[in-house]
Amino acid sequence: MIMALTISVLVAGAVYLILQRGMVRIIIGMSLMSHAANLMILATGVGAWRGEAFYGTRDLSQAADPLPQAFVLTAIVIAMATTTILLATAALGRDDDTVDTVDKLGDTSPRRTRHPVSTLGRDAIIQRRGRS
Repeated sequence: MIMALTISVLVAGAVYLILQRGMVRIIIGMSLMSHAANLMILATGVGAWRGEAFYGTRDLSQAADPLPQAFVLTAIVIAMATTTILLATAALGRDDDTVDTVDKLGDTSPRRTRHPVSTLGRDAIIQRRGRS
């Protein structure tokens, strides 16, 4: 029951963050989704404690299945590499794609107009400091 609640909270948080427009929020949401998927893979195995999977120390019918653990370990390594690449790409970007930069007339002046449904991203901090 605790595992199912944890997975549902992670998926709900991931969906909420992925629906945001900020790049870092999307990356964190995808990371939460991968954690939820890893927990779901582990939950498919037997939750009770089982013996080691070493031949000769225990009957193999009593041993735990190492395949879900290997899948999760591989998924963690791939998720960390992907998250690192995405965060580096987001940090090198100039804009967060959260503010429209083109006026209706096609002017790209520093004075930016906001679309009614756009969210405030990195430019909101700059505008609060008065450097717009």
